Amino acid sequence: MRSIRLEQLNTRAFREAGFTAAIVPIGACESHGDHMPFGTDALTAHALALRVAERLDSTVVLPALPFGMSEHYRHQPMCVSLSADTQIRVLRDVLLSLQRWGIGRVLILNGHDGNIAPAELAAREVKVAHPAMSLAVLDWWTVVPKFLPPETFAVWNGWGHAGEVESSVGLALFAELMNMAEARGMVPQVDEVVKEIWLFEELTAHGATGGPKAATAEKGGRVVAAVVDYLADYMARFERDGLRHDPREA
Repeated sequence: MRSIRLEQLNTRAFREAGFTAAIVPIGACESHGDHMPFGTDALTAHALALRVAERLDSTVVLPALPFGMSEHYRHQPMCVSLSADTQIRVLRDVLLSLQRWGIGRVLILNGHDGNIAPAELAAREVKVAHPAMSLAVLDWWTVVPKFLPPETFAVWNGWGHAGEVESSVGLALFAELMNMAEARGMVPQVDEVVKEIWLFEELTAHGATGGPKAATAEKGGRVVAAVVDYLADYMARFERDGLRHDPREA
């Protein structure tokens, strides 16, 4: 049986597989309240990546990076954080390693807000150094509002750190690690347009924001299906053709 997990492959199997693309799942280690595991972001990104790659022909999935830039979540145990500079260097080195071994089409699948800027900076730096590479970055949750109606969720449109969306996804992907009897969150007052820079302790007294009590496995299944369906279609084109923008005169 063909494996799509890089850590399970050996040299011969990798060479014979003829992979043209890779997904790099990245997460974090930080509090997600008393109801979700510290590794939620990496567990989610990796599980989504595997479901996508199972529907493709030539995409390999790397082990999830378990640490991210999480200094803004340090008020609750157990936060293990990389600096932004370190995260950029780690991702850059991973991308360069893939390029060296013939994987020139790479999607970084991000599960943590603190990784947004480092992932983009690393990808842009490598793209400039290796213009032939096709590089993309996706924060998985950005797919949700495009395919699920707002009325799907009861609290704050589902948003929040370990909130309704994320807790629902946890119930769908790793229910055995969830303890919903302890779920609680708070809805902060933040501007919808301006990107405000906060420490998490300013938003909630817990390790969670939003309404995790409203989470269900059924909602999580709908989120997972939306993300996987979208990414499987995108990655089928990506692994076959790479990025092609075909600009035209306006």
